[in-house]
Amino acid sequence: MRQEPLPPALAIALPVLGAASILFSWQFLLPWLGVPAYIVPTPTAIFGVFQKSLALFMSNLWPTLIEALAGFVIGNLAGVLLAVVFVHSRVLQAAYFPIVLFFNTIPILALSPIIILIFGLGMTPKIVIAAVICFFPTLVNMIRGLDSASDSEHELFRVLSATRSEVFWSLRLPRALPMLFSSLRIASATAVIGAIVGEWIGSDKGLGALIIQASFNYQSDRLYAAIVLSSSLSIALFAIVVLVERRVIKY
Repeated sequence: MRQEPLPPALAIALPVLGAASILFSWQFLLPWLGVPAYIVPTPTAIFGVFQKSLALFMSNLWPTLIEALAGFVIGNLAGVLLAVVFVHSRVLQAAYFPIVLFFNTIPILALSPIIILIFGLGMTPKIVIAAVICFFPTLVNMIRGLDSASDSEHELFRVLSATRSEVFWSLRLPRALPMLFSSLRIASATAVIGAIVGEWIGSDKGLGALIIQASFNYQSDRLYAAIVLSSSLSIALFAIVVLVERRVIKY
């Protein structure tokens, strides 16, 4: 039986209350249970680190943001374009999709050193890593979306003597947009993950580098603050994708 949707006010209040309960438990319950601050610092301690080292966090946020955004755009654009090619050429799809699938099975932590070996230690390999993570989900969802129109819909377009271009723009693409934005929502988080993984392998700036430095120096409050900032970045990118989706998809 399908459940009724929550009232708008309650749908907003419940996540706020859930987050507040977790923060309250984190702030008071964990210290009361004897969890050391050097393992799990309290939210107030993390906020204090933000206040004291705001310039440090902002200087490391920008490289990660640029890498994640560039990887997001490049990876998703490549996935969309290749999906269009595969849908219009079953021969190319049969020949090269298994190869793409094989590369997707390689763990990104194993692939990252190879990418850095090829592109060096600058910003480029981090962008490539973020793009690689975004690429495959978008490719798969876009292929499914472009192929999701029914046979009767294709038959209608043939009866109307529609060209291949008209079929693509008026039928295939509108059918694919919901699946495309589903993959874009996922990619908004994985792009940040890819940038941070690239910074772990080889970088002296960025949130990934800051996380590694804080871990080695046993600065748990700075470590948690960097993690919170990277998570906030992913949430912000996710929210932007959702807003764009609501503007683009009206049907």
